[in-house]
Amino acid sequence: MTTPRDLFLVSLDVPGEPPVEQGDLSLALAGAELVDLLGARALTLDDERIVPGPALATGDRMLDEAEAALKRQEPYETVEDWLWRRGRGLAGAYRDALDAEGQLAGKRPRWPRRAEKAAAADTPARRQAADRWWNREPVLAGLAAALGIEDERPAQAPDDEAVVTVVATVGDAVTELTAVRERRRIENAAFDNIWRAP
Repeated sequence: MTTPRDLFLVSLDVPGEPPVEQGDLSLALAGAELVDLLGARALTLDDERIVPGPALATGDRMLDEAEAALKRQEPYETVEDWLWRRGRGLAGAYRDALDAEGQLAGKRPRWPRRAEKAAAADTPARRQAADRWWNREPVLAGLAAALGIEDERPAQAPDDEAVVTVVATVGDAVTELTAVRERRRIENAAFDNIWRAP
């Protein structure tokens, strides 16, 4: 299994506070893809720009799609731009992929109401994701923390500077998206109050 798949399964199994939003999860999954592609040496980071390496097949359909989506012309894309571009609808794509592989049981997750989500099926993939989570694997723990899924036990920071950059950028992007949602909620409430005023 891959880091994005493990992160998706952890998001189903471990409660976050507040519940994980689809947009937040999509951003974190895009970051998890970058981490795995860094590990496969399919790319490097030059400051915050993603420099693709030679095209390669990872053996995972979703990671191969991510690798194929890398911008290969200068100026290369920043990590932040990648998260917003690649992340669009990515949680749904992973949900569909995991569901097709029999990794999900019960209802398919729909956002934002967590009560209507699927559960991870009892599979080796789920057990592997749980092992990484309970062992506080630094990358998975860092990405989960950006989603509000945290454990009382401290996790070590990743020891690769490029991975630290990706995880930190995911955290910033999720914070930005949360602020946008809150701003829209306030604007909608103000608009409703205008129409209700006598």
